[in-house]
Amino acid sequence: MNATTCMLDGFGPLPLVRPGSVHDVGELIRHAAASDTAIYPIGGQTQIALGAAPTKAGQAVDLRGLDQIIDFPARDMTVTVQAGITVQILRDVLAKENLRLPIDVAQADLATLGGILAANVSGPRRYGYGTLRDYVIGISALNDEGREFKAGGRVVKNVAGFDLCKLLIGSLGTLGIITQVTLKLRPLAEHHALITLGCESAQLEALLTALHDSRTRPVCIDLVNQTTAISETPWSVLVGYEGNFDAVGWQVQQLVKEVGTQCRLQAHVDFTAQPLWDALVEFPAWPDRQLAFKANLLPGAIAAFCQSVDREPNRPALRAHAGNGIVLGQWPTGLTLEQAASMLTSWRERAAKGQGGVIVPCCPSEWKKTLSVWGPAPNDAWLMREVKAKFDPKGIFNPGRFVDGI
Repeated sequence: MNATTCMLDGFGPLPLVRPGSVHDVGELIRHAAASDTAIYPIGGQTQIALGAAPTKAGQAVDLRGLDQIIDFPARDMTVTVQAGITVQILRDVLAKENLRLPIDVAQADLATLGGILAANVSGPRRYGYGTLRDYVIGISALNDEGREFKAGGRVVKNVAGFDLCKLLIGSLGTLGIITQVTLKLRPLAEHHALITLGCESAQLEALLTALHDSRTRPVCIDLVNQTTAISETPWSVLVGYEGNFDAVGWQVQQLVKEVGTQCRLQAHVDFTAQPLWDALVEFPAWPDRQLAFKANLLPGAIAAFCQSVDREPNRPALRAHAGNGIVLGQWPTGLTLEQAASMLTSWRERAAKGQGGVIVPCCPSEWKKTLSVWGPAPNDAWLMREVKAKFDPKGIFNPGRFVDGI
């Protein structure tokens, strides 16, 4: 095992160890339990800014050494892999059999499967295909004793036991270290189309309503403002379709009939659509960002929320999954902590009107305590703490980084 050091949100330096096997990771966990120290799992570090600062001395464990393909029965449309594999390598392997995991991931060449599972990453195709919780059918992880436990299996029709797969996904590595995953897959789409609908602010709510009522079945309904540099008009809605040639063609024609007179419409098909898809997928990894907010609210509140934010003096680059009620705002460098705190208060007040909340996925480390990156403790925080206590009573895994200091 090779060792060096790293910092996590200004905490450290922490020894950084890269084990080469599940057994090695188990040994590190057992040592941490015996010495009352912590384990901080990391991968490609694309989600390293997410979460509060660590609260306990320990070591960072780089899991990219666990990167093997365990089983790939392509005819069954499933694959079993170790969690340290990068998303791009997994994509390349699946594509050889005309298959894919339809989850959009920024910086796929760096991001690891375990990392995106821990953060429950999703992108623009979330509207049509769902999230990682819809594709994980089996999972293996190491507990606080360094022993491997499993949930689910390697076949799609497996409903035995509690659904620990969904529990571990999105837990930010606080319940155990994911070592192996079985995923169900989808065929690669034959054709793609991405339709850009540009409009003025006054038209936005009516346009989103028309898309929700559409006879078509898009895989993506994303909204961006002019600050993103994706949109040439004050607002653009990007509507994506995938499938065979006839299905995609009919849906594009139908969309033109339904909303073509309401906005400026431009169609991008197959390879001409790829740069726009890439821009949407890579938006969370926007270079030179200093600050990012992420709001979750009712889809019907998206238009009003985004319009009010866009009128602020410090206008962010805005991207919303309009069909899912998720809004991501990003600001470049130059903000002060006072400005960030004021904007965050405004975002949270607006989100509350849409029955939602706001977290801070990215900000300078020294701002995190002031900004309260996870927001107020949710009503079910007690239950989350109970689950944490059952899985990790000694507080070994990623302590302090999750919701309410878990």
